Amino acid sequence: MNMELIDLSNLNMTTEELFKLEDNSNVILEEINAPKYSYWKSVFRVFFSKKINVVILILLAIVLIFTYIYPLFSNYNRFEFLLDNNSKHLYPLNAMKYHNEFSIKWLFGSGSSGESTFDALWDGARVSITLAVICAIINMTIGSIIGAIWGYSKKFDSIMMSIYNVIANIPYILYISVFVLIFSSGFWPFVFALTLTGWLGIAYFIRTQVIIIRDREYNLASRTLGTPIYRLIGKNIMPYLTSIIVTLVATEIPSYISYEAFLSYLGLGLNGGINGDTTKGVTSLGNMIAQAQSAMVTPGWEFEFWAPVLVASFVTIVLYVVGQNLGDASDPRTHM
Repeated sequence: MNMELIDLSNLNMTTEELFKLEDNSNVILEEINAPKYSYWKSVFRVFFSKKINVVILILLAIVLIFTYIYPLFSNYNRFEFLLDNNSKHLYPLNAMKYHNEFSIKWLFGSGSSGESTFDALWDGARVSITLAVICAIINMTIGSIIGAIWGYSKKFDSIMMSIYNVIANIPYILYISVFVLIFSSGFWPFVFALTLTGWLGIAYFIRTQVIIIRDREYNLASRTLGTPIYRLIGKNIMPYLTSIIVTLVATEIPSYISYEAFLSYLGLGLNGGINGDTTKGVTSLGNMIAQAQSAMVTPGWEFEFWAPVLVASFVTIVLYVVGQNLGDASDPRTHM
C-alpha cells in the first residue's frame, strides 16, 4: 500500500484550525460499548429459551402445589375409616360410590386402612421431598465449603485424603442403616444419618474441580498481589463452579428419595411425619411402597402398590430434569 505524506503547511490553515482541544470533562474515557451482562439473567434466558423447560417447570409447580398446599386442605387421617372393613382396598369408582362423593380424593381408590390413597400419596411426598431438600442443602453447603478449602490447602488435603480413603471405601448405605438403627427412624434422626457423611463425596468432587482451576493465571496473579485465600476461594473459584454445584444438587435431591425408599424395603424407613406425629398415620413414599408390597401380588389390589411407585418416579424425574437443565443453563459457555 502506497501512503502519501501531506504537508500541512500547504493547506494555509492555522494551528487552531487544524487542531481543536477537546473538552473531555464530561466524557467517560474508558466506557465499554458492549451491552451489560448479568449472569443470572443470562442463565434464565437460556433456560426459558427451551420450551421443554417451561413444560417441566409447570409439572414441578403442580408437584409442589399437591405436595405442600393440597395437604393443608385434605385433612388426611389414615385411621379415619380403619373400623369400616367395606371401605378398604376399593378401586377409584367403587370408592367414590361407597363414600357418595365424586372427588379427587378417591382418584387412586382406598388403601389397606380404608384411607384415601391420593391424600396419603401427597402427604408422603411432602415428607420425602422435604427430607431430600433439607439433606441436599446441608450436604451441599458443608461439601462445597470443605471441598473448596480441601482443594486449595495442601496441608488440609493430606488430612482429608486419609479420612476420605477410610470412609469412602465403606458403602454409604451401610452408614445410613447403622445410624438409623442407633438413632431411631424418626425424621430428624434420618436427616442426621443422611448428612453425617453424605457431604464427603461432594467435598471430594469439589476439591478435584478446585485443583483444576486454582493455579490458573488470574488466580496466581491474585495470590501475587496478596489477595487473602478466603477471598480467592469466594470470588475467583466458587463462582466458576456454579453450574457444577447446580448439577450436583439436581442429582442429590432425587438420590435421597431413592435412599429412603430403599431403606424402607429393608424395614428401616421413616417412622412418622416431619414433626414425629404418628397419630394420623402420615408416612413417606418409601414406606408406602414397602407397606404395599403384598398388594402387588394380590389380585385387585395392585393399584395400591403402583400408585406410590408412579408418583415417586414422577417426582424424582421432574426434580432431576429441572435441576439438570438449570445446571446446563448455568454454564457460561451456553450464554454465547
